[in-house]
Amino acid sequence: VQLVESGGGSVQAGGSLRLSCVASGDIYSSDCMGWFRQAPGKEREGVATILREIDTRYADSVKGRFTISKDNAKNTLYLQMNSLKPEDTAIYYCAAGRPCGTWSSWGPGTQVTVS
Repeated sequence: VQLVESGGGSVQAGGSLRLSCVASGDIYSSDCMGWFRQAPGKEREGVATILREIDTRYADSVKGRFTISKDNAKNTLYLQMNSLKPEDTAIYYCAAGRPCGTWSSWGPGTQVTVS
């Protein structure tokens, strides 16, 4: 599966962004998809995952602010990010795999900066 993220950018605290991740290739081998982020000087961390469009999970730090979703017709994964905080600043990556936790494909990432 090939993944390409888009939608990153710079926004003020309290603002919103929607990230997209378009998947191509053998998408049917990836039941689980997720968003991850890596801030400067920190390890990559999980943000949200979605399993077969029905099971969503979030990191505590983003619960109530971020929403993960999929549009299978468009082979696209989304991350709606509201009430953004400076600590959300990071490079955001999408990933796909089977099962959740076994991430076989990664996108190149998109930068999100909150000031």
